[in-house]
Amino acid sequence: MTGLRTLAAASWPGGEPPALPGFTASTFNPLVAAVAELCLTRYQGPDRADRTGLLLASAGGDRATALAIETAAAGHRMPPLLFFQSNPNAVLGHLASRWGLAGPVVAISPREAAAPGRIPGDALELAALLLADGDADQVLVIAAEQAGVEGGTDHAIAVLVAAG
Repeated sequence: MTGLRTLAAASWPGGEPPALPGFTASTFNPLVAAVAELCLTRYQGPDRADRTGLLLASAGGDRATALAIETAAAGHRMPPLLFFQSNPNAVLGHLASRWGLAGPVVAISPREAAAPGRIPGDALELAALLLADGDADQVLVIAAEQAGVEGGTDHAIAVLVAAG
């Protein structure tokens, strides 16, 4: 992470994350929230929440919610929560509210999914830009991917970074 200093880091250890009120039909948003909470609770530095940005990177996004919306659109009643959670920033808004974070909120889809335990280079470059532009003093960068059709497991990592 050239030009960035890691303040705290966490990986989701595996298994299903705890339920997240207001989010249904998918493990994606609970996964993002759980790994973010792990990372933020590990940070022992000065509190600068009002200048902490949130950046979510996911090449695949919330596949389960997309499938649930597709199924609902095929003739079933659309549950209102699915529309809300179809916006990838919804879980970031939840985290910002819960932790009092008032920095920029960004969700990106990098060119390629990062391997488990890795943050995509695109996300680190954007975090460095947010810091260099003075938009934030620190950025919580989260990379999350759901298991693919071929199997595998959901995985996520979060790092809280500041300018190096």
